[in-house]
Amino acid sequence: MHDTERRQRTAAIRDGIGVGLAVGVSGVAFGAAAITAGLTVAQACALSLFAFTGASQFALAGVVAAGGGLLAGTAGALLLGARNSFYGLRLALVLGASRQPLRTLVTAQGVIDESSAVAFAQPTPAAARAGFYTTFGTLYLTWNLTTALGAFGASQVSDPAVFGLDAVGPATFLALLWPRLRGDADTPPPETAQLRMIAGGGAAVALLATPFAAPGVPVLLAAGAALVVMLTPERSAPE
Repeated sequence: MHDTERRQRTAAIRDGIGVGLAVGVSGVAFGAAAITAGLTVAQACALSLFAFTGASQFALAGVVAAGGGLLAGTAGALLLGARNSFYGLRLALVLGASRQPLRTLVTAQGVIDESSAVAFAQPTPAAARAGFYTTFGTLYLTWNLTTALGAFGASQVSDPAVFGLDAVGPATFLALLWPRLRGDADTPPPETAQLRMIAGGGAAVALLATPFAAPGVPVLLAAGAALVVMLTPERSAPE
């Protein structure tokens, strides 16, 4: 392996560990929010083990906490998690196809925002693979460990709502969302503005529907409206 390739892989691994640890500690917030919503420690841990997509997990816990049904919460979680399928289409080209079913299954479990972002930021396929699997491994272990800690800690409190833990989930969800609305050096201003408009429109739809719809339904309506806007082809301006 050449020195340049080694440095690229080392940098990718370093980025993956940093991202995994930084985001993984948010599992404490999810664990606490899940218990406040009425889930058990086992249920909270199972969600992190098998669902493993923070936004979807917080969405499900939020709907349950608001009194919504499990069907509405699961539908909202699945709708949010569907975005990972689009990451997977591109990552398949970057990571390369595998004929080993177990490896394919493990890789699919790791297709999330953070692992995809680290992989796409790398200059070579080898560095992308190193960044992807390092981010996935670090984040998966940290997220599940901190979920268990947060859930167990909250379960030891007779009334978790006394400490305001019901606000932890929405606050952490917003913290995860905010960087995507701020944009970065790689996101052109027009795309950042479009994301903000979609987010604002979705929030407006949810707020308007809240007084009339059952808990969880406003989230589905907002997500559906945002999806329609995103999938609508842009019309070029007349010359």
